[in-house]
Formats: sequence, C-alpha cells, structure tokens
Amino acid sequence: MADLKKHPGLFRKAVQGTWGLLSNGYIKGFLPGGPAIYEGPLKRFCVPGMNCYSCPGALGACPIGALQAALNERHRKFPFYVLGFLISVGIVCGRFICGWLCLFGLIQELLYKIPTPKLKIPEKADRPLRYLKYLVLLVLVIGLPLLYRTDYGAGEPFFCKYICPVGTLQGGVPLVLLNESLRSALGWLFRWKMLVLVLCLASCIFIYRPFCKYLCPLGAFYALFQKISLVKIRVNKDACTGCGACAKVCGMNVDPHRIPNAAECIRCGECLHQCPVEALSFEGAGRVIKNE
Repeated sequence: MADLKKHPGLFRKAVQGTWGLLSNGYIKGFLPGGPAIYEGPLKRFCVPGMNCYSCPGALGACPIGALQAALNERHRKFPFYVLGFLISVGIVCGRFICGWLCLFGLIQELLYKIPTPKLKIPEKADRPLRYLKYLVLLVLVIGLPLLYRTDYGAGEPFFCKYICPVGTLQGGVPLVLLNESLRSALGWLFRWKMLVLVLCLASCIFIYRPFCKYLCPLGAFYALFQKISLVKIRVNKDACTGCGACAKVCGMNVDPHRIPNAAECIRCGECLHQCPVEALSFEGAGRVIKNE
C-alpha cells in the first residue's frame, strides 16, 4: 500500500472517497427490494458538501437542496437551520470542504486524470465565467424558489430540478437503474438532466473541476467567507522567494503566494507541498498547522 504521508494528493483523495462512502453508506438503498431512499433521522441534518438527498445511499441532506426546500414551502419561514449551518461551515473553513469532503469534486479530479490534451480557458473568458456560480446561487437556488409559486402555492427547487449534475449522478441514475417502474415513466426532464450531466462529466476530462469553477452554488456560498474563515492558507513572506511554483500547480488558477485565500481556492493543499522553501502552510484560528 502506498504511504499516504508521502503522497499528500493521494491522502486527500482518500479522505474525499472515505467521506463519500460514509455519507452515502445506506447499503439497503442499493439492494433489490430495499427502500429507495433513506428517510431516517439523519436526513434532518445537512452534510457540508454537495450530496444529493435522493441518492439511495445518502444518510444526510444536501445543504443546497435543504435551502431550496425551505424556500419552496407554501408558508414561508426563514431557514434558520440551513443558513446557520452554511454560515458556520463557511466561517470555520471556507472552501476547504470543496477540496477535502466533496465526492463530486473527487469524481471531477479523477476524470481530469484521463490522459488527454487539457484545455486552459483564456483569462478573458475564465474570469467572468467564475461569477456564473454566484448567479446560480442568487437566482436558481434562492430567488426563483422564494418568489415563484405554482398553482398549489408552493415553489420549485429550480437548481436541483433542472441543473444539478450531482443529483442526477447520485440520485437519478441509481434510482432509475434500481427501479424498473421509473424507467417507463422517464420524460424530457430526465433526458435534459442526463444531457447536463454528460456535458459536465465530459468537460471534466479536459478542464480541471469545471463544475466547481463555474456552476457550483455551494462553492459560491462558502467562497464568501474565504477571507475571514478560521482555517486558511498562510504565507511566510520572509521565506517566500516568489518563484511561482505554487501558482503553476494550482488547478483552480489561483496564485497562492499573492492571494493565498482567494475566493476560488479550494484549499486542497497542493501548493503547500509544491513550495520548495515551505513558505505556505495551513493556519487554524491563528495557529500554523504543520504539514508533515
């Protein structure tokens, strides 16, 4: 077995994979004749990353799905729990969740490892596209579910229903494969969601984490707290030589030695291990966390 301490990137992926298995550990949901979706007490609580509520194995609720569900209700109530959870996670660690606990992030990274020519989006296009995820958060996750009402007086979860590739991959596809009756009822919406999923996964082969960069509303929310979060990246300016090695290895196109806690940084730690003079480190509540 590979020594994970000597392979920090492999260690991080192991953490992502382990968390993905734990948060989707309802085995009965995948067995023939078993309950399609877990609906026990754990579903009242959110997990920190994108993880579809409808996945047969999901033990917790997706915070984006939970937020939309609260905003969809006929009798609007302020979503104290969901927003409190999201703000708390953001204040503690910002987008650290994206780099270490998101299963869909791991899937994107593994697809990117497929040996093909890689695409680098020109900066003039890349920079404005980064704001798209904030628009998705504001319009599809918050605005439309809150303001639009159906004839029955409830709203609709626009992002989950029409866009979310995580829900299609973890929830829609397994449920359709496990339930023959659902296959006969598939319509245009499922075909549309499959198209979005296929395009998203295909783009991951050529572009590093495109969903995280351009569409993920959860990443957009956590990014709002990057500058003030307790866990962040620290630069020892006395040790830094400005060689640029950290920027070259960053898949999110961040320059850590210049802007160590940029909104786009997912705090994966790759830059820390690439620095030849160990000028970068994780900091937690003002204290340096050693990277062995």
